[in-house]
Amino acid sequence: MMRQKSTTAAKAFVLIAAVCLSWSSIAQTTDADKLSVRSDAPDRYTVQKGDTLWGIAGKYLDKPWRWPEIWNLNKDQIKNPHRIYPGDVIILLRGGAHGEPRLMIERLSPTVRASALPHAEIPSIPPGDIEPFLTRSFIADAEGLSGAAEIVEGRARSRILQGTNDLLYVVGVTPDKGTRWNIFRPGKPIRSIEGRLLGVEYRYLGSTEVERFGTHENEASTLRILSASEEISVGDRLVPVPSEVVVNYAPHAPDRTVEAFIVSSFRGATEMGRNEIVVIDQGERQGVAVGNVLAVYRQVKPIEDPRPNTAREQIIRGFDNTTWYQKPNMITVPDERIGLLFVFRTFENASYALTLNTTDPVKVGDFARNP
Repeated sequence: MMRQKSTTAAKAFVLIAAVCLSWSSIAQTTDADKLSVRSDAPDRYTVQKGDTLWGIAGKYLDKPWRWPEIWNLNKDQIKNPHRIYPGDVIILLRGGAHGEPRLMIERLSPTVRASALPHAEIPSIPPGDIEPFLTRSFIADAEGLSGAAEIVEGRARSRILQGTNDLLYVVGVTPDKGTRWNIFRPGKPIRSIEGRLLGVEYRYLGSTEVERFGTHENEASTLRILSASEEISVGDRLVPVPSEVVVNYAPHAPDRTVEAFIVSSFRGATEMGRNEIVVIDQGERQGVAVGNVLAVYRQVKPIEDPRPNTAREQIIRGFDNTTWYQKPNMITVPDERIGLLFVFRTFENASYALTLNTTDPVKVGDFARNP
């Protein structure tokens, strides 16, 4: 399938999406919530190869997660956002009928320029940062891959561990699921702050290709290891390689209240900067969705009030003496906002998210909520 674009002077302005908010609800919006664009936002911007929705949103908005509002996207369109391609020209309309800024796309006609369509639209965030986590890592429930295909033996039986180009005998591989399979092994458990098990993170070990399918249920299939990041052994599990996944959900605030904690980092680091992968303890069951943007906060401990203390002294009686004690006054400090998270993959009770716009190192134990 090919995507057609125009190259003549005759121009047609096309709105990308249907109205997300009714005009009546816009009229009721408070000044604090009113959508506004950056003072240095361009009136026209030509989309470049390598651009992302988040990056373009940052050119127009101080709060990029409000991107759907300036496009008037509804929920279905947020899931498959407006298909912006390199070469498209974004037009900023600074004042509509109700004074709200709006964006449009300029497209040209009728001379045709064709380019391959699949995955040509720009992504939400840099794909290189998250690609390994789309197909090569996942969080499963407690049962994990108990019913998945399993390695029962290696052709080199004298060796317990197998590597690239070795042959494997596997049960549970079927032709209807394709010839390419990835190998996984259970990794670290993912737990909530309170210690509740949320799931098990499965570690990617390598890829294989089927050389011969078993002809009946009790006959193993033969697979060759194409690549291996670690040694592979009997008992490791296999799942079919999924079709290419492109995360192209427009950044947007959750449509419900989210209160989550960062419970793990992929690298096992104690501090994470920008473009790091973290796990939060909320997932599909709690209403977290791909594309959600969450603000990261850190709780600040109360500080002792340095001003004169007028509190009444208390008596502390010991075994052989009595001490007068004046309890210090403590001042609470607001939680500090230190960055943003972009949720790009969700599981039942947990989600993968990418750190964005961090001002301080993000740590396990920091919490995330609606921006």
